[in-house]
Amino acid sequence: MKGIFIAYDQAYNMEIADALEQLGCRGFTMWQDIAGRGGYTGEPHLGNHAWPTMNNAILTFVPDEKVDAILAQLRAMDEETPDLGIRAFAWNIEKSY
Repeated sequence: MKGIFIAYDQAYNMEIADALEQLGCRGFTMWQDIAGRGGYTGEPHLGNHAWPTMNNAILTFVPDEKVDAILAQLRAMDEETPDLGIRAFAWNIEKSY
């Protein structure tokens, strides 16, 4: 099992959750209106006068075999609209119940 943390521009709204659902990933936790700045490119999303946009984030846990398809879909979305920004990080989950 893998955990995937996805941070993305709020303009995507539910598109990320919809993409996960289409790939057979039903469960997730979503945070809305979070501040942040990417480590490589893009503008800060801080919700203030200078940087008014905000981010959302999703955390999901999926079987190992679904990770590549999910990351590929997110990469395709990011490449289609690179100014918005999506980043996803996957890691091993040792235990769950």
